[in-house]
Parts: sequence; structure tokens; C-alpha cells
Amino acid sequence: MVAIIHPRTPVRSALTVLGCAALGACAASPGSRESSGEASLRYPPTAQVDHADLYHGTRVADPWRWMEDLDSPAVKAWVEAQNGLAQPWLETIPQRARVLERLKALWDYDQYGYAWLEGKDRVPLRRGDRYFFVEKRGLQDQGVLYWAPSPEAEPRVLIDPNALSSDATVSLSDFVVSPDGRFVAWATSDGGTDWDTWRVREVDSGRDLGDEIRRTKFTRVAWTPDAGAFYYSAYPALPDGRGDDQRQVRVYRHRLGTPQSADELVYEVTDHPRRNPYAELSDDGRWLLLQLTDGFQANAYRVLDLQAPGAGVRPLLDAWDGLHAFLGSAGDLLYFQTTAGAPNGRVIALRAAEPAPERWQVVVPEQPERLEAASLVGGHVVAQYLEDARSRVRVHRLDGTLRNEVALPGSGTAYGFAPDRRGAETFFAYTDYLTPASLYRYDLARDEVSLFRAPRVAFDPGPYVADQVFYESKDGTRVPMTVVRRRDAPRDGSQPLLLYGYGGFDISLTPSFSPAVAAWLDLGGAYAVANLRGGGEYGAAWHEAGTKLAKQNVFDDFIAAAEWLVREGYTSPGRLAIHGRSNGGLLVGAAMTQRPELFAAALPGVGVLDMLRYHTASANAYQWSSDYGTVESAEMFQALHAYSPVHRVQKGACYPATLVTTADRDDRVVPWHSYKFAAALQAAQGCANPALIRIETRAGHGAGKPTWMQIEDWADQWAFLARQLGME
Repeated sequence: MVAIIHPRTPVRSALTVLGCAALGACAASPGSRESSGEASLRYPPTAQVDHADLYHGTRVADPWRWMEDLDSPAVKAWVEAQNGLAQPWLETIPQRARVLERLKALWDYDQYGYAWLEGKDRVPLRRGDRYFFVEKRGLQDQGVLYWAPSPEAEPRVLIDPNALSSDATVSLSDFVVSPDGRFVAWATSDGGTDWDTWRVREVDSGRDLGDEIRRTKFTRVAWTPDAGAFYYSAYPALPDGRGDDQRQVRVYRHRLGTPQSADELVYEVTDHPRRNPYAELSDDGRWLLLQLTDGFQANAYRVLDLQAPGAGVRPLLDAWDGLHAFLGSAGDLLYFQTTAGAPNGRVIALRAAEPAPERWQVVVPEQPERLEAASLVGGHVVAQYLEDARSRVRVHRLDGTLRNEVALPGSGTAYGFAPDRRGAETFFAYTDYLTPASLYRYDLARDEVSLFRAPRVAFDPGPYVADQVFYESKDGTRVPMTVVRRRDAPRDGSQPLLLYGYGGFDISLTPSFSPAVAAWLDLGGAYAVANLRGGGEYGAAWHEAGTKLAKQNVFDDFIAAAEWLVREGYTSPGRLAIHGRSNGGLLVGAAMTQRPELFAAALPGVGVLDMLRYHTASANAYQWSSDYGTVESAEMFQALHAYSPVHRVQKGACYPATLVTTADRDDRVVPWHSYKFAAALQAAQGCANPALIRIETRAGHGAGKPTWMQIEDWADQWAFLARQLGME
């Protein structure tokens, strides 16, 4: 969108007229085949500069380098011109109005287990004698934080971010309730940025204290047991007061009622230039756990005894030999989930005074399935496993013996199980591709699962089926994929199909319901999700098999999925589209430039697309080198240059019809990745397939995006596919 205006105003129709008149974007009549091609599009002129970099003796041109200056007038003018072309063109697609109305109807339901929060806080949790949860009701733009004195009591609004801005682009990005339930530290994001502002609200009165914490990203807070203070991580301040995210965070202690300037510096990393520390507290408040992060393959923990002044920080899990997650404490035992010595994960207990691996107590041993998450509830370990990308949940006693397996509603995804050392109940959400997330209450003492909240959605799953299949990748690796389609869909290659993937950073793609995907199914499309290497579906080995010099495996897995779908008659190249976001945007960019003839359309969203310079954007971006590597290594340069989508675009090649999507406030994957890729496609495209870019304003990487903006975004993307795949 060009202007920051709520869609209830008539800006979009006015923009259509302006765009058609100024750019000739609507020369062909709506719905004509010519209007879907380059013949009806006159791309805005895009400057190319004479710039090149030398990498290990190889000269690489970068004619789009000027686009990295996001605040320059030239870039802003280019963004406005591209939106002025794409938005009117998209709005003339006849199917768009119908898709928009269907999306609104499908989104109009109560969402539980709200998706943007961390797994354990996406479901109701108990703190003190209060219960807290987030729900988004109907077409509300943002989820609301509620509290209640009991699960059955009428919930009370605690924080409603919908009232914080006129266009609903200020979101509740995180919250942490104090152990006694009296206070909640809550963070907001303005316009989709990853930068947070933290405040403290008193639960009973609903009033904010004067506390305000800035210069934070990706940090939670750790409350002291008495709720008088909390620990957090913040970036150093620039001269203008903003955070400097080119440097490392430091851990501070904030005492309620004092300004941030008075916060005590507790810890900073001085022995490594890129490791970031984050604070967690043991249940009794004695041990301050300091998690050090540096990429996505390993982390470390150090510990500070708060009851021993002057004791100093000591190593705890400091070998950088796996991923560790602190689960809680019982007396002097500290519990961790870890992949050290166990690629599929296990749960261990150790004492801070005796942290050596030979002194670890194995509480839950490694299993054949991946241990996705674990929590301590009522003297038990609730362990969430993945078996072929589907959830299984088992309850173990603290001596490691298996007590029981939790009965789940289906073969899909279960998440939640918030820790509660004193209680004997916990909550979880269940969802799959055809079932919206419902909340369940689990009574550990009785081993009983009961339905707590279930939404009503204007979607009938009856005509559809979600089948899990397995196919072989290029090197013979067996890869799972789920195909969601109408039961009566013919297997004659005529079905329009959208293939989705991610394949990175140890992230597992498991079944979940999406109103956008439901709209795609109702439009007549099929939907497939491939569980590629680079993800976490089968543990650390599966993740590592799609990283650095092995990253091409991810693209091979995705291409093999497409070939299998064509070979088995689910679709054909002329009816096949691909979609991915972030690292998945890289996946789409790589696949469409390596095998352009295999796909009819492509939707790369907020993608990492310039692999030679991604790490220069921020210190956070450099963290991705654990998956990607960097051009600082000659060997990695060769691998990155070979698949970098921006650099692989070839003049005169015929690429699939492409709609690149990004946001001008994305400070995670900066939008110049998408700008460069769109410019390269427009300059190189050798056939009539359109190459457009849609650039959202007042939005970032995706978190906190209001409902109205999501609906408009998906309406554009689905209408684009409907036209390109011939879905009349």
C-alpha cells in the first residue's frame, strides 16, 4: 500500500485510478489474458549503478547497491512507483473481490492459542491465583490479553492493543506475568518493527506503573519471586537514544518504580564479539541463568549465584556442543532440555556446583523421535515429540519413567503445556490443516483431557482431506510432505496447487489451520507442505543436513517435491505455484531461478535473497551464518554465489509469474533483499510473465500485522495466483 490509511477509507479505489492514469498499468481490459502479462505492464525505471565487489578473486557486480540506503529519496520514490504499478493491477483482477469477501468471512472467528506468542504462552497459564490468556475475537485486528480468577470465570480485559493506534498497527508483541500474578510486563511493537517497548501493568487495577524499558529486541524478562524487579537484555544506546543493534546486548536488572537509566548492569559478554546474553531465573530466585546465543546450532549457559555476593559468573553448559533450554528448578537441581550428546533431544538435571557432563542426571532419555519441547508440570516432565512432523505428548516422572501418553484429538500439532511446578493441570492447543486451534485442559492427576475452548469457523472441512506422503529427494533422502485437497479432485494434472516450504533454522513445519489457506482451498486450489531438510522435524542431523555447504539439499528437496506432485498427477507445471516467507522466501527465489520451467507462479515473501551481503544488515542477520555461512570463507562464497537468487537471475530467461512481497519497516530481513530481486527480475524477464513487488507500509516481518492488513495482503496474493493459474 502506498499510503498509511485504514482500508475503511476509499484509498484503494482512488489509487487504482491514479495508477492506471499515471503508469498505463491497466491498459488491457480486466480479465483478459493479455492483462496478466508483461505486455500490459510498464515497469518503473530502475537505475543500475556501476558497482562491483571482489570476493576471493571473483568480481561480482551489484547494480542495485543503491537500494540498501532505505531512507534515501531515490529508494522511497522507487517504492512508491512500484506500489503504484502493482496495487492497481492487482485490484483489477476479477477474482480479487470474491477472494477478499471469502477471506473476511473465514477470518471472522475467535482465535485461541494465538500464534505469534512463544509456545508455552500461547495457551492459558496460571500465575498465583490468576489465569492469563490471549484471544482475538472475530475480525479484531490484534489479540487481547485477558485474565480471570479461575478458568470458568468471566475473563477481564487486561491489555487491548486495538486501542493503541488508529490503524491497529501497534501490537502486543510479548508479555510476562510475575510469579505471584500481581503484575504483567508487556511489550509493544509499533508498525511491525522488532524493537519493543516494555511497560508494567498492575493486574487488579489495570493501571500502568511509570516503568518503561526500551532498546530491546527478542528479549523476554525474568521476574524475581517477589515481583519487585526483573532482568532483561538491551542493546547499548546510540547518541540519539535508540538501540545500537550492531553491538551485543547486555543483561540489566530493573527495579520497579525506577527509570531505565538507573538499571544495574549485571552481565555483558567480553570474550566474544557476537554472543548475546539473556537472563532466566531459577524458581527460587537463587540462580541467575545466562543463556548465550550465537546462531541456531548451539548455545551456552552460565550461572550466577545471587545468594553469594561476589561469587561471579561461572560456566554451566559452556561447551557449545548443542542447544539447551532451561526448564526450571527443584531445590538445587536445574532442569534442561538439551541436544548435547543426544541429537533428538533429552531432559537432564544438574547442580550448578557440579556442571560436568559426567555428573548430569538423565531424566528423560533420548527417543527415536525429536523432542520438540518440554515443561515441568506438577512434579512431572511433559515432553512434546515429533513423529514424522506430527505431535506426540508423553508424561514422565522425574525419575525418568514413562507415566502415560496424552490422548490428542487427532494427528496434528499440540503445543502449550505451560510450566506450573505447584499445579496438577495445564492447557494445550490442538490444530491441524483442517481444524482451527482449540484449547484443551489436561488434568495430570487424573490423566484427563477436556475441551476448554473451541472456535466456530465458516469453513466446512468435509470435502477436503490432508494426506501425508513421502517422496525421494535428489540424493535418495526420504522426505515427508502433506497434500491438502478436495477428496474428489482428479489426479489428471489439472489441479491448481500451491507448494509451501521453509527448510531452515531448526524450525519444524507441523499441521496448523490458516484462514488464508482455507480460502485458497475454497477457491479451488490444493495445498502442499514439504518438510525439507534444514528444519527440525527429525532432530539436529536433519537440520544440519540443510545448512552451509549442504544448503542446496533444501532446494533439491523442494524441487523434488514439485516433481513428485507433477509425476503423481496432483498438478502440472502450468498449474503449480510456490510460496515461502523469510528463509522460505530464499527457498522460493532459489527454486524459481534454478528450475523456472517447473513453476507457473511464485510468491517469495520477505525473503533473504542477496546471500553475499545478508550478514551486513545487522548483528542479528549475522547470526544466520550458523545456517548459511558467509562470504568471509572462500568455500562458502562459492556455495552462496551459486544459489543466491539475486545473483542467479539471468537476462532473457523466462521466469514464473512472480509477486514479491515485503514491508518497508521490516528490520529483521531488510526489504532491500526484495527490492534487488524484483529489480533484477524486471530487468531480466524474457517472457510475458509479470514480475511485480508489493511493499507494505506500517508493517515489518509479519508479527503483529493487523487482521485488515493480512486480509488485504492475502487477497492480492491469491488473486494473483488465480489469474496466473487460470482459476476462473
